[in-house]
Amino acid sequence: MTAQGQRQASDDDVAAIVGARHRDPFSVLGLHGTPDGVALRAFVPGASNLRAEDMNGGEIAWLTQRHPDGFFEGLVTGRGERFTYRLSAGNGSHSWTLHDPYMFDAVLGEMDDHLLVEGTHKHLYERLGAHPMMINGVYGVHFAVWAPNARRVSVVGGFNAWDGRRHQMRKRIDSGIWEIFAPDIGEGTVYKYEIVGKTGVLLPLKADPLAFASELRPSTASVVARTDNFNWTDADYLAMRAKQTARREPISIYEVHLGSWRRPGQYQFLTYDQIADQLIPYVQDLGYTHIELMPINEHPLDDSWGYQPIGLFSPTSRHGEPAAFARFVDRAHAAGIGVILDWVPAHFPTDEQGLAYFDGAPLYEDADPKRGFHPDWHTNIYDFGRKEVANFLTASALYWLDRYHIDGLRVDAVASMLRLDFSRKPGQWSPNKYGGNENLESVALLQRVNILA
Repeated sequence: MTAQGQRQASDDDVAAIVGARHRDPFSVLGLHGTPDGVALRAFVPGASNLRAEDMNGGEIAWLTQRHPDGFFEGLVTGRGERFTYRLSAGNGSHSWTLHDPYMFDAVLGEMDDHLLVEGTHKHLYERLGAHPMMINGVYGVHFAVWAPNARRVSVVGGFNAWDGRRHQMRKRIDSGIWEIFAPDIGEGTVYKYEIVGKTGVLLPLKADPLAFASELRPSTASVVARTDNFNWTDADYLAMRAKQTARREPISIYEVHLGSWRRPGQYQFLTYDQIADQLIPYVQDLGYTHIELMPINEHPLDDSWGYQPIGLFSPTSRHGEPAAFARFVDRAHAAGIGVILDWVPAHFPTDEQGLAYFDGAPLYEDADPKRGFHPDWHTNIYDFGRKEVANFLTASALYWLDRYHIDGLRVDAVASMLRLDFSRKPGQWSPNKYGGNENLESVALLQRVNILA
């Protein structure tokens, strides 16, 4: 039973919200018109009393506690069905104010659903992930993640005591995207997703597939960061690059692994700024035109040299924050040096905080183990034929070119992507629809990336 249109939420709805098992928390919490007025319902664990106020602190209504875990509701009259408010909570001598995440409407729209399902959302990174923004005069972060098989998804972090009950997200049925606007937080916020799979099992906390920044290993959470506001100074370089015919220009590439190049100690790394100070003049003096960076995507294991990435949108925090990596690229361009990234769309590690069984079922990986698991590297292989997954990979490639002005991508492990029988014996691989060993879907992905880039 839904609480929409009713003055009071049903006991079942209250229990489901408190137990973090309601399939549509936005149908219960927040503002809901009724014949008697507007029902305002909020879930604030730790509060023993709760008052709704206007944005200046004027009283709107005292709310009645329906459940000792923090479910409150009340009736507001004399106002329209939609208005802004804040909550004033108390517990003994302690009091605090907060904005209700269920006061805000959805940020994403039908076009986002359509483009993701169609596999053509080129700027997926502008919509999914964590984006600081202001809505109705309230600053916060909009979170969005694709998890179509999940029963429930919550964003958790220190801002809500890692309590999956507090920010239960809204599911967009047409696409399987979950979203919520979390008020009163901003850049630097550490977060993960708490997901209940389709069988009702609570999964290990997941990092954001579209996180723009990540914690330094061995910590594995995502970090809210902006990558759209860097003050670039390479306009002249980009203009020159646009006029050139790349294949006709001389090129000499210096390949480097930032994690080991002039590393000061076993447990130390140079920062992106220190690397720029030393590497750019070194490469320039040797006469190279480009620096090729072995993968700088966030990855859990140093020994992988970045070739088993978890963060396809996140420069590794081993050397600093995203803005520092942008400064490195900007300084390289100022010296006339191009930057090429190794990009790894072939496979991903099975670490529990990553993409593996992300929503409790095969999602990013191919469900067929003859196609979805790599026998040599013990990694998962992407389901290149699933449009949303191909969209995710395409958007990752475009992201580095767009946000970080990267000059080119070197795709790793292409042979393993092109052949279904790569490193497999007869009977260990499944053919394509024509009976051959060509991976038609991965070929289509690489072709699309080349066209769009």
